[in-house]
Amino acid sequence: MGKKRKHSETEAAAPVVKNDSAPERPKRTLLGWKDKNEDAEKSKPASVSGFRNKEKVLVTCSRRISYRYRHLMLNMVSLLPHCKKDSKVEAKSSKGATLNELIELKGSSSCLFFECRKHKDLYLWMVKSPSGPSVKFLVNAVHTMEELKLTGNHLKGSRPLLTFSSNFDKDAHWKLLKEMLTQVFGIPKEHRKSKPYHDHVFVFSIVDDHIWFRNYQISVPHNESDKIARGGLDKMTLIEVGPRFCLNPIKIFGGSFGGPTLYENPFYVSPNQIRALEKRNKAGKFAKKIKAKTRRQMHELANPLEPDEFADMWKDE
Repeated sequence: MGKKRKHSETEAAAPVVKNDSAPERPKRTLLGWKDKNEDAEKSKPASVSGFRNKEKVLVTCSRRISYRYRHLMLNMVSLLPHCKKDSKVEAKSSKGATLNELIELKGSSSCLFFECRKHKDLYLWMVKSPSGPSVKFLVNAVHTMEELKLTGNHLKGSRPLLTFSSNFDKDAHWKLLKEMLTQVFGIPKEHRKSKPYHDHVFVFSIVDDHIWFRNYQISVPHNESDKIARGGLDKMTLIEVGPRFCLNPIKIFGGSFGGPTLYENPFYVSPNQIRALEKRNKAGKFAKKIKAKTRRQMHELANPLEPDEFADMWKDE
């Protein structure tokens, strides 16, 4: 009989298994072979993350708003793809707390609140939430997109060019309003509902301490054979699309829907005072007519006419 081998010798004689399998092939795509190193580089988070505009605007209105002002609000919703529309809010003293809660629930950072009073007067609240500031405007000279005289048309959801008149750089309150308008009406880049085109312009200009808003389409008329090269601004025209309106700033508050007053317009006159003056003028005209009539009667009594000798000539006897 042969001798048994030791356990150490058995372990040493164990064969070494070599891995002769081929390396894994890269993934094939429509544009060629895809390397794993590219996927790893793409999956790595960026070391320095740049600024990303996450501005969201809540647009809502008060109850008992008139049809014309409701159409204006819907026009603004169609112009701002980064906005969120909500149901009507009761315009009472507690509207600030209600709207601040709505803004937080919707995940928004700004708010445009259209408040209608007496079915005649429209006020616009432009608010940055939750820390402010907020501005209250009186809206005048409203013309909506549906009017026939506004013949322009542009792509829905396209990003506008914002232009401001040079008056915005004069005073501190105009600079603040310019910054708020830029943040609210500037559509974030690469927003999921926006189009990567610039085919219309938002124009904000100050005339008589009022902010006038206009929306123009950038029209480039050309044929297929005669295309305009880049920079050919002499052939470009602007066609008004709408809506158009005028904003009269009343007050600027330090908080959201309230807080300390940062600016108050000294030239502002409320619509109620204007209507009261018109009524007084009409009442004054009527009183003048009554006084003139009484004065005429007193004059006739004080200066009677002489009797006419031919007054009874043609009477039947």
